[in-house]
Amino acid sequence: MRNSFSFNRRHLVLTIPILLLLLLITTVNSRNSPFDPSDLISDGVHNNQSLNQTASSPFHLALKSSAEETCEQTYGFLPCTTTVIGNLFLILVYGYLMFFAATYLSSGSELLLQILGPGIIGGLFLPVLGALPDALLILVSGLSGSTETAQSQVSVGMGLLAGSTVMLLTVIWGSCVVVGKCDMSETENSAIDRKDTKRFSLTGSGVSTDIWTCYAARIMAISVLPFIVVQLLQTLHSTSGRHLAVLIGLILSLAILITYCLYQVFQPWIQERKLEYTRHKLVMSGILKHLKQRALGRLLTDDSSLDENVVKKLFHTIDENGDGRLSASELKALVIGIRFEEIDFDKDDAVSKLIKDFDRTNDNHINMEEFINGIKKWLGEAMRVGGGTPDPGPRTHKYLDNFHDKTKKAHALLGSKEPGEGESDGGVKNPRWTSFKASLMLLAGAVIAAAFADPLVDAVDNFSDATSIPTFFISFIALPLATNSSEAVSAIIFASRKKVTTASLTFSELYGAVTMNNVLCLSVFLALVYFRELTWDFSAEVLVICIVCIVMGAFASFRTTFPLWTSFLAYFLYPFSLVLVYVLDYVLGWS
Repeated sequence: MRNSFSFNRRHLVLTIPILLLLLLITTVNSRNSPFDPSDLISDGVHNNQSLNQTASSPFHLALKSSAEETCEQTYGFLPCTTTVIGNLFLILVYGYLMFFAATYLSSGSELLLQILGPGIIGGLFLPVLGALPDALLILVSGLSGSTETAQSQVSVGMGLLAGSTVMLLTVIWGSCVVVGKCDMSETENSAIDRKDTKRFSLTGSGVSTDIWTCYAARIMAISVLPFIVVQLLQTLHSTSGRHLAVLIGLILSLAILITYCLYQVFQPWIQERKLEYTRHKLVMSGILKHLKQRALGRLLTDDSSLDENVVKKLFHTIDENGDGRLSASELKALVIGIRFEEIDFDKDDAVSKLIKDFDRTNDNHINMEEFINGIKKWLGEAMRVGGGTPDPGPRTHKYLDNFHDKTKKAHALLGSKEPGEGESDGGVKNPRWTSFKASLMLLAGAVIAAAFADPLVDAVDNFSDATSIPTFFISFIALPLATNSSEAVSAIIFASRKKVTTASLTFSELYGAVTMNNVLCLSVFLALVYFRELTWDFSAEVLVICIVCIVMGAFASFRTTFPLWTSFLAYFLYPFSLVLVYVLDYVLGWS
């Protein structure tokens, strides 16, 4: 937290001079010469041709502003220019301010999450704040000016929308694989924490994630549905039909946004419930294996029924006081004696769940009959999961071992949180001051993002006019660097810890950011197109978003291990996206 605060303080020191410089630039006025070059008197040496050649040199063209071209100052006082170099400078300055705003929003969100925890804040409020800079840039790109101006500038918003999604899933995703790679286990096909001896082996090194990361990737792939719906309905021939298609896409996007936020709110509870159930199954597996060892491999009789004599012997062994009932303390001694090396869990909680499974008389004890019936039920569950048959011979070994291995793997895939992983050791010190600081950071980030989103869009539009480069490509490449750099750097640093848990959190955050980008930012964009009655001519851009999200989403939805070669696939998709848009729009005229 201290490092984060000092990092933001350094940014604040850099930002104040930049703001002062912008204010000083607005006070500078230029003076045009009243003379035309043709009115000048020749010295007899330099003729008009050389004068014209000088005036048309590339360097001169880059610096000059034609008297016929004018620019409009944003808010009536912020600087503007029609030159290439001037607009490039403004893009860099405004881009840095948006990066500064995104950093403040991110840091403030993290502080608030430490104080209030997940749930409503972590699931609903913070994801929206993370996408706020992008959403504001998209909003102002089509909000101001006439319909013609909005139609021209809204491509900046589409470029940012596509660029952010593609950059996170290609360049940042691939970089996280490269910096987070560990040696791959040959037996379990998963990465070994903090062991990186195979260097850059394309198949021998990589990263592993938990099953929740797969769920996040699937949700991300689903989030492109509004894009697909809008694009398919654009095939309607009537203008009103295409306008209605945008409205349908907007409603669907908002519905997915609300559903995703609700999932984020309840996801910690769902995850904990799944972990508890898996731990309980591990207790089941351990007790059954313990019973198998005492039975010398024969839990079933020749007619494939449970050998109750073996179960009775185990019951009498556990029943230390010989009262014919198993108490919580006696069951706890059994659980402790089995020594579950795979997991560390609450033994009292495991015993209470065991009693709840077996106890039918609700006396908080387990008698002989309840114990036998409970073991029968557990064997049936093990047979179903382990893929066995009621064979009294060696196959009993096999399905119990399979059940144990599958349960261990399921527990590992769920990604049980290690002590201290992602949590502060001693809680938040001085929560009142921390809450105040977090609120100030969030307010400052939101104000800066709102104030400089419009000037940045104007600078991109003016730079496009000066260079004849389409605004989409400028915003696709440049703007995501401003709004997503802080998140990208944090993801790469976090992935460099080379652990399954940190890799899972890193990729889940990337998929979550793309999902929020696809639904929240798209909702803003579709609202602009619908209410301002703009023309939908973004077919190539939508196709790129769908291809990247579906390819990476499908790729990450059904596997938890990513060898190093997968990073090159991700890197390839970035230039492929740019080339595809250029070919479809400017070669084939598809849009």
